[in-house]
Order: sequence, then structure tokens, then C-alpha cells
Amino acid sequence: MKKKYVWIFIAVAALGVISWQVYQRISESSKESGMRQMQIPVAVEIAAVQRTTIRDVGLFTGTLFPKSQFMVAPKISGRLEKLMVNIGDRVERDQLIAVLDDKEYAQQVAQAQANLQVAQANLEEARSSLEIAKRGLERAQALHKKGIASDSELDTAQAAYKAQDAKYKVAVAQVAHTKAGLKAAEVRLSYTQIRLSWENGYDHRVVGERFVDQGAMLTPNAPILSILEIQPIIAAIYVTDRDYFRIKTGQNAVVSSKAFPEKTFSGNIARIAPLLKETSREARVEIDIPNPDELLKPGMFINAQIEFATQKNATVVPVDAVVKRENQQGIFLADTQNKIAQFIPVNLGIVSSEWAEVVEPASLSGFVVTLGQHLLGSRSPIILPPDWQETSATGKPDSKPPSKNDQNQQGEKR
Repeated sequence: MKKKYVWIFIAVAALGVISWQVYQRISESSKESGMRQMQIPVAVEIAAVQRTTIRDVGLFTGTLFPKSQFMVAPKISGRLEKLMVNIGDRVERDQLIAVLDDKEYAQQVAQAQANLQVAQANLEEARSSLEIAKRGLERAQALHKKGIASDSELDTAQAAYKAQDAKYKVAVAQVAHTKAGLKAAEVRLSYTQIRLSWENGYDHRVVGERFVDQGAMLTPNAPILSILEIQPIIAAIYVTDRDYFRIKTGQNAVVSSKAFPEKTFSGNIARIAPLLKETSREARVEIDIPNPDELLKPGMFINAQIEFATQKNATVVPVDAVVKRENQQGIFLADTQNKIAQFIPVNLGIVSSEWAEVVEPASLSGFVVTLGQHLLGSRSPIILPPDWQETSATGKPDSKPPSKNDQNQQGEKR
């Protein structure tokens, strides 16, 4: 039995040795095949490393809002007799825009004026009676000193004077009360003429909406018109925390609209919300835009560009040239003489939609591979495009600057 186990052990060991040798030969054959495959030239496209100006520009979308807006509503009820303005009309400060039926309120004023006349007549009568009572009191006092009038007669004269004095004061109060009623009636009458009033901003604004027509019966505070201030106008955009701390009050912003494809509008950051909403993780930012011609209207969809940084004479490469190898960011630098591409790690600065700033190595120049990198190793032979011709433009400032559209694309730090 022992010999049997020994022979089994020897057979298993021999089988293991043979398997290991076969594995080694297969691995070496695969490596040799891979090396031969890696050495096969790869057809690529290349582009020159350039030195130019690149901008870090944030692109945002938003909506236009009026600088201010308020509703015009009557303070009293009544029938709308006249409406002098309509949607889109320009209106001025203190302009008369609507008139309510004033017959009832005019009658109240007339009644208050009549009541005032009655109160004034009562006042004159009370004043006259007071003067008579005063003279009677003075005569009674004089006679009392001479011993002609008794004490009871003096007391009667004094009581009569005090009674007339009280009536006079009541008449004075009635006149004041009636005058206040007349003033209130006149104020209510003035409310039948609706005028615009605001304190700040320009002297003119525009009518945004109309809610009623002439002849409608109005209740107090029922809206008639909306008045808008659109010079300047406000563009509201929403930013995430990525850009929130890079935006500052007073920064310039360029606003555009599809309604005016050939025109841009300049503005300034006016207000930044102190919080990011929990539901959207965004903060509201408002841009003041001068709108002297009133081309921009509330509710329009707009695009806004905010420039965060500008790097002049920067070393840039096409974005397509940037790749990752083993979690390392870099580019393949093409040796056009020896037709070899070598992987070089890089640190990037501003990145736009088509261009990337290379911060390190700062002395980068030559040509980079923009297509075919996925077939390249750390150092691989390449085949250049048939129509490629080496120029002397590489590495020189502004040799082939990015187009205006490229410079205006949104940039980001990486």
C-alpha cells in the first residue's frame, strides 16, 4: 500500500511539472506575440502644440424678469368708466390711467359741504349766545359788587355763561368733525381717478397686462393693470456650488438670446442669493442689464457668459489629445522625425470645449496625437497622415489661436 501511494505522488508531481512548463511556454509565446503586436505602427492624427490666449468662461441659462412690477387696483368700488391705456403702452409717473364712476362720491362731497355750512351756522349762533351770556355775567358781577344784585342772580349769570361756553365748544367740535368728513369725502372722490405713482427708477414704465375692460364693476383692490419696469431688466440664472463661490457682485456678464442671434447685451452681477436651495442645490444669481431700447422682454430665455479667468500666452493642446493611462492624465507627444509617440503626464489648467491648457510641463512643444491613442503604448511607432507636412508653427505664440467660438466656450479647472 505504501508503494502504491508513493507511485501516485510521483505521478502527480510529474504532471504538475509538465503543466508548469507548458504554461511558461504559452506565457512567453503570448508576450512575444504581444511585443510583436505592440511594435506594429499605428495610424494616427496629430496636431501642433500652440501658445495662445485661453479663457475660463462659465455658460449659464436663465430667464428675464422686470426690474420691478406692481398691480394697479382701485381703493374703492365702482364702475370703470374710462381706461386710458392698454397693453404695451408707455406710462409716466403721476399719469391718469383710469376713471371710475364718481356720481355717488361727488354727492357725498356735496352733502359733506352742506353739513359743514350747517355746522358753521351753529357755530356762529353759539358764538353770539356766548357773547350775550358773557355780557350778562359781567353786568351781574358789577351789580353784585355794588350790592344791587344778589348772590343767586350772580350764580344764575355764571351758570348761563358756562352753558353757552359749552355749547360754543360743541359747535366748534362739530365744525371740525364736519370738515374731516368733507375731507374724507373729497379723498374718496379723488380715488375715482386712478393715477400711477412710484418713487425710485425712471419716470416711465410700460403696461404689462390688462385684467378688466371699460364698464366692469370693480371691487376694492381688484387688479386693473400690471406695470413693469424693464429698463434695466433682470436676468436670473441658477448656479451650482461648483461655480457659486467664483461669482462675485459686480462681475461682468454677457447675455444673448436666440431672438437676437447677432446681438449680445452686457450686464453686471447685481445680487447673489445667500443660500443654495436644498431641492435643486442651486443658488439664484441676478444680472442687471441696461435695456434702453427695451428689446429684451420679461419671460425671454437667455444664455449668459461669465468670464472667471484669462490666461495669455498659454500652452494649449486639443482636448482630444488628453487621455488617461493607469489613472494618470497625459498626452502622446509625437516624434515626427522618428515616427514614435511617447506618453507624457501633464497637469492641466483651463479646459474649454476644444482646447486644454497645459500647465506642466511648461516647455511642451511639438505635436500631439489627437486620434488613435487607444492603440498606443507608452512608446509606440506611428504612421503619420498621408497629407501631413511639418510646419515651423509649433510652439510659437499665437501660431494658430483658437477661434472666437472656442475662446467663449465654458472652461473649467481640472
